Amino acid sequence: MAKGWKKNRRSARVVLCFAALGSWIIVELLSVIQHRAAIVYDVPELFILFRSNPGRRMNLLLGKFSNGNQDRAQQPVAQEEKAQGLGLNMEKIKANITCDFSHFRTDVCELRGDVRVSGGRAGKVALLDAESPQESHQVVAKIKPYTRKWEKSCMATIGEVSLEILPRSSSPSMPCDTNHSVPAVILSTGGYTGNVYHEFNDGLIPLFITSHKFHGEVVFLVLELHRWWMMKYGSIVSKLSNYPVQDFDRSKRVHCFPQAILGMQIHDELAIASQAPEASMRDFQQLLKASLNSQKSPLKPMSRVAKVGNKVGGSSSPKLVLLARKGSRVLLNQNALVRLAKKIGFRVVVLAPNSHSSLFELHEELHSAHVMVGVHGAALTHFLFMRPASVFIQIVPLGTEWAAQTYYGQPAMKAGLRYLEYKIVAEESSLVKKLGRESAAVAHPEEITSKGWWEMKKIYLQNQDVMLSLHRFRPLLEQAFKESVF
Repeated sequence: MAKGWKKNRRSARVVLCFAALGSWIIVELLSVIQHRAAIVYDVPELFILFRSNPGRRMNLLLGKFSNGNQDRAQQPVAQEEKAQGLGLNMEKIKANITCDFSHFRTDVCELRGDVRVSGGRAGKVALLDAESPQESHQVVAKIKPYTRKWEKSCMATIGEVSLEILPRSSSPSMPCDTNHSVPAVILSTGGYTGNVYHEFNDGLIPLFITSHKFHGEVVFLVLELHRWWMMKYGSIVSKLSNYPVQDFDRSKRVHCFPQAILGMQIHDELAIASQAPEASMRDFQQLLKASLNSQKSPLKPMSRVAKVGNKVGGSSSPKLVLLARKGSRVLLNQNALVRLAKKIGFRVVVLAPNSHSSLFELHEELHSAHVMVGVHGAALTHFLFMRPASVFIQIVPLGTEWAAQTYYGQPAMKAGLRYLEYKIVAEESSLVKKLGRESAAVAHPEEITSKGWWEMKKIYLQNQDVMLSLHRFRPLLEQAFKESVF
């Protein structure tokens, strides 16, 4: 009888172990599925608001367009009335908690004092106040710490963190498991993470803006933390924080801080405002250089991800890096362009970056380049690796003029690059053969783009390739050659 009981107990333990393992696998799979589903969306709602009705842009930038923003603007008033009814000291609360809900991209709250952070599904950040009545419990806000606040489809994948004020008597219910003497920044690497543009625009640059002032003396608590993200960007993150990154979702401990920032600040597309007091775009590029320069890659070597790895031309010639694409917006006569660039006098390197590419080797190739050329797409984000005064040529397919300027052209100029733009004509687009020269998509792209992001994406981003007119493109290459002297 006893032996049978022990045997059953061992069997039960085995079942429990397999059940736990199965649960962990399901959570990881759901995380991957959510991540893959999210990156399909790209940037639709911002495009619709800005492109289809430019007159709304100013109101949106002022935080007056979205009803959600208006509701948030009224939220502090209602909370203040509720807090006063609970007998809370509002002047002290205002001194210890500052929130900005006005930005259309992000919500940010900063807390000072006895700040306690509890992760997991019911994640919360609590400020313990000695003067608060024992029965008081005020939820100040619920924030999703990701920088695409206006985009509901994306934000639906981001975890929500509750910001609360608790009386000091609540301390036993949130005892400090880990005490920190430095501030915390709470953020998410979910959403569109997986697309290099979004990884920098929505994540790394906002994280730099928010945390740079701490000079490494800050702890990052991350929602939707992916292991591959840490493998890819760990060298950059380690330059911003001297401490291990904490997985907010899986944490079962209460972390205590003297200060915490919930959410991240963001200024513009791949840019830092010139009037920003604490940091500049040049500072961010210096961070990239310090993080990625002359280090061994933990990922695949460049030779495995480069479509063409050979270097053409003399070692003393100006270096041109051509970013190749696969799938859509492919440069169909790429080899002919390489021959033309060589004839003009360039030393040419052709790279095909993807999500597995080594940032270390990409940075090495681009930081030493005089010119970068590429068709509009997320890989152009790597202009951030180039030196100031380098030349960046963006090849702009039909129907992508606004996106090309907004997401890469203007940011490149703000970063100090010499930006040149080549807008293809109808005969250089594969859409002529697919749809006909007189089709609306070819003859009048504005009719399609005015319908919004999805129509634009379906036709111009997913179903268009480029056959470059070398005769038209040559003067731009020659101009770049003349300007590529350091």
